[in-house]
Amino acid sequence: MATHHASPAEIVDLETWAQDLPEEHAKAIVKTRDMELARLVFRAGEEFKSHKVSGPVVVHCISGAIEFTAMGSTKILSSGQLLYLLSNELHSLRALSDAIVLLTILFINTNA
Repeated sequence: MATHHASPAEIVDLETWAQDLPEEHAKAIVKTRDMELARLVFRAGEEFKSHKVSGPVVVHCISGAIEFTAMGSTKILSSGQLLYLLSNELHSLRALSDAIVLLTILFINTNA
């Protein structure tokens, strides 16, 4: 079955999005040439190893709590909190409890 992506103006319920996946972990909500919006699910103790992305990124903790490391410090994000990073910032995260995270990546065209 093809992955469903949200249509413009479609309401997305972040609590239930991706329940059609056998092992709920990550599912893109929207992916265009300008941005990607994804719902990520982490079980307590799971880690997303150090990495970076080519555009600015917003990490929004929808539920639970995560430990987020970037720019030489570690912060705890709890339900309802978010942070952003500029392009190519090395970062990692670890779930302190079961958590749902909304990830937004912007792809900036530097040739414009």
